[in-house]
Amino acid sequence: MPPQTPRHRYPSVPVRGRIRLGQFLKRAGLVEDGAEARIAVQCGDVTVNGQVDTRRGHALDDGDLVVVNLPSGAVGAVVKQD
Repeated sequence: MPPQTPRHRYPSVPVRGRIRLGQFLKRAGLVEDGAEARIAVQCGDVTVNGQVDTRRGHALDDGDLVVVNLPSGAVGAVVKQD
């Protein structure tokens, strides 16, 4: 199992109700658009709570840590459900 990344390292992004992984990537500003979200997820560049997730429609829960590994470094955000 990969080492856990501290959640305090990343900002919390408020969402209303349930949100899917692809939508959250866009809302959090981790990708530019839906096409980039699809590519990042399909290529295995996205982790949820330290585990690679290739399901763009995966429903996220409050407190989930989403990280995208980019050539320039990892960027991420924590789901904060209102």
